[in-house]
Amino acid sequence: MNIKPIRNEKDYQMALARLEVIFDAKKGTDTGDELEILAILIDTYENEHFPIDMPDPIEAIKFRMEQMGMKQKDLAEVVGFKSRVSEIMNKKRKLSLDMIRKINQTLHIPTEVLIQNY
Repeated sequence: MNIKPIRNEKDYQMALARLEVIFDAKKGTDTGDELEILAILIDTYENEHFPIDMPDPIEAIKFRMEQMGMKQKDLAEVVGFKSRVSEIMNKKRKLSLDMIRKINQTLHIPTEVLIQNY
């Protein structure tokens, strides 16, 4: 096992290539240990160099509603009036703290996503 830090794009590409070779290694073996350490290094490098921004709160709500087969009238049961839902979905009204709590509990969207500015 010859593992070293991932410092640049070349190191990153080499680590990915090695990961692909040993991907099916069994846990508890030397190769399995190498796989685990390499995955941690790759994850750390990717989080540092390729960060993913959180989604827009309204887009997250729309996406989750689609996943759950919900319509705007279903969301109205969660946050209140149908007209209020329409205003929120068109970004004409901000989410209140109470709405954020209810949406978090019902749609399981993290509060960190819902409290962002939009």
